[in-house]
Amino acid sequence: MSPLHNNLALEQTTNSFVSTQKSTEQIKRNGYFDQDLVWKNIILYLIFHSLVLWGYSRLFTGKLMWTTFIFMHIYAYLSVIGITCGVHRLWSHKAYKAKLPLRIILMLMQTATLQNNIYIWTRDHRLHHKYTDTDADPHNSNRGFFFSHVGWLLMKKHPEVKSKGKTIDMSDVAADPVVQFQKKYYLPLALFLGLIIPTVFSTYILGESLTNSCLGSIMKSVYILNGSWMINSAGHMWGWKPYDRTINPCENLTIAIITWGEGWHNYHHTFPWDYKAAELGNYRWNVSTGFLDLMAYLGQAYDLKTVSPEMVRKRVARTGDGSYKHGKVPLEYGNAKVQHNFHEDCVWGWDDKDMKDEDIKNATIMFKGH
Repeated sequence: MSPLHNNLALEQTTNSFVSTQKSTEQIKRNGYFDQDLVWKNIILYLIFHSLVLWGYSRLFTGKLMWTTFIFMHIYAYLSVIGITCGVHRLWSHKAYKAKLPLRIILMLMQTATLQNNIYIWTRDHRLHHKYTDTDADPHNSNRGFFFSHVGWLLMKKHPEVKSKGKTIDMSDVAADPVVQFQKKYYLPLALFLGLIIPTVFSTYILGESLTNSCLGSIMKSVYILNGSWMINSAGHMWGWKPYDRTINPCENLTIAIITWGEGWHNYHHTFPWDYKAAELGNYRWNVSTGFLDLMAYLGQAYDLKTVSPEMVRKRVARTGDGSYKHGKVPLEYGNAKVQHNFHEDCVWGWDDKDMKDEDIKNATIMFKGH
C-alpha cells in the first residue's frame, strides 16, 4: 500500500476514534450511561404494583371493605409526616431543630413509609439539592419522567452520584442517636411499622380478611411511594416558576395536595432551608407546616428558619418567571441567565458550607432555643 493510502487509512481511523470519543462524551453530558439493573428492586416493585391492581379490583367489586381502604390511607398520611417534617425538613435540610421525643416520633413515622433509612434518604436528598438535575443527582429529571420517578431505583447509581455523594457532609446525621438506632434496626422496624401493624389492626379491629388486610397494607405503601416519587418527576416538569425560572423544579398544586405541602417545589429549591418549604400567606395545603407550627408551640420544635418577605421579593424580581401572585413586584427577570440547574443558591440546606452569609444574616429564625 502506498504512503498516501496509509496516511488516508490512518486519518480515517483517527477520525473514527475521535468521533466515537465525542459521541461518548455527548452521551455522558446527556446523562445516559449503561448502568446495571437492580433486578431485586425491579421484581419487588413489579410484585407490589401488581398486588395494588389486584387490591383495587377487589375494592371495586366489594370484596375489600372501604373501611379498610380509608384506614390504610389515614395510616399513610400520618406516616407521611415522618417524610415531610422528619427526614426531609429536619434531617436533610436542617430547617429547624427538634427535641428527642419529636425526633423519635418522626423516625417511627418515616420508618413506616418503607422509604429506606433516614441516613441514606438524607444523603441522597442533600445530593439532589446540591447537584439538581445533573448526573450527580440520584433522580436527574433530565433523564426523563420514568427515570426520575422510579427508574433510578431500578438500576445502580450513576458514577457521578457515587463520586459526589462522598463529598456531602453527613456528620450531623451520623451523630444523631435516633438516626443510628433506626439504621441498625431498620428492616425489622420497617416490616413491623409499615406492614404488620396496619395488617393486624385491619384484620382484628376492622374485621377484614387477612388477605385483604395484606393487600391494603401494600396499597397504602405503594401510594406513599408514588406520592413521594411524583415530587422528583412531575415536580420537576410541570408547573410555574415564580421564584427561579432557571431551574426545573416547579410549583404544583396537585403534588402539594397529595404530599401535604411538598409541591411548592420551585420555592423549595430556591430556599431549601425554609422550614415551610413554601411561601405561605395561609397554609395552602401545607399540612406539614401546620404540624411543625403546632410542635413549636408545644415546645418540641425550635429554631425554625424561614425567608424574610424582602428576600423573597428580591429573588422574584431577579429570577422569577412572572407568575408571582402574592404581591406587586417589579418583575425584572428578563436578564436571568439559565445555568443548567446550577442556580445561584446551590446548597442542600442550612449549614451547607456554600450557603451565603447574606442568607444566613437575613434569615428569620422563630422559637429560638426553645
